[in-house]
Amino acid sequence: MKFFFRIVFTLTLFLITSIQLYSQDWRDRMENIIYAPRYFGPNGFPIPELRESVVAQRFEIEVRGEYHYYKGDKTKDFFTRVMIPVVKEKAAIEISAIVFEDYKLTPETRDERFATETESPISYNGDVIFSTFFQLLKSPKWVDIMLSLNLKTASGGRLVDARFTDAASYWFDTTVGRKVYEDPAQKVSVSVQGLAGFYCWMTNDRVHRQNDAIHYGIGFTAKLKNFTLQSDFSGFHGYENKGDKPMILRNNLRYEYKKNGLSLRYYHGMKDRLYETYTLGYIRYF
Repeated sequence: MKFFFRIVFTLTLFLITSIQLYSQDWRDRMENIIYAPRYFGPNGFPIPELRESVVAQRFEIEVRGEYHYYKGDKTKDFFTRVMIPVVKEKAAIEISAIVFEDYKLTPETRDERFATETESPISYNGDVIFSTFFQLLKSPKWVDIMLSLNLKTASGGRLVDARFTDAASYWFDTTVGRKVYEDPAQKVSVSVQGLAGFYCWMTNDRVHRQNDAIHYGIGFTAKLKNFTLQSDFSGFHGYENKGDKPMILRNNLRYEYKKNGLSLRYYHGMKDRLYETYTLGYIRYF
């Protein structure tokens, strides 16, 4: 009987010690995670999107599937957003979120990011982003100017695997645009846009508790009847110089039929944005 209790005691002690060691290893890894786009998943640090320089006038609901490819990380997610006009041609609110995400890392990428797992052992969701848009100027003769204020919540999961930061961030910017060609009879138009703003996110650095960045974008929008092509080059430039300078070339082709829209996107990441992204989305207009 004594021998039995010794075995139980030894096994219990071994189990408690193993749990403590794993917990300590997990905490050590968490402290080493680098809060920058290069060392997180593709949705950890959203790069502000360059839009048309006018506030949306229609209620929109969009859902889309996304696939992000990088040699060390293959990620799939499901994205959704809602655009709500508040004051006609003056103000609108948008709420967007990653509903769920799934990933597979190579051991090398896991170690580089100080992550724990190469695949998620549990299901998890991403961050929610609240955006507001205000029309500061709308002039066909001159330019259109739109102000945007954005807040990313700390609702995303799997910080332990450097997927989402579990910390709030915010950014605000101004978009300026102008139509350079328009033929109403043929339903053809081309416009150019530029964006500049400020981006800030919290980190786990005990000295520098946050990283500040200037973010930017330049692109165009071309429309032909029911088709719309939007292309832009965007990014932001943090001051810590630790993987915090992502750049992205985005292309978005939309087709609209009545109140339904189909969206095909391709994103090419550069510098600290490591991924190639392919998406397919459906939009319902009201």
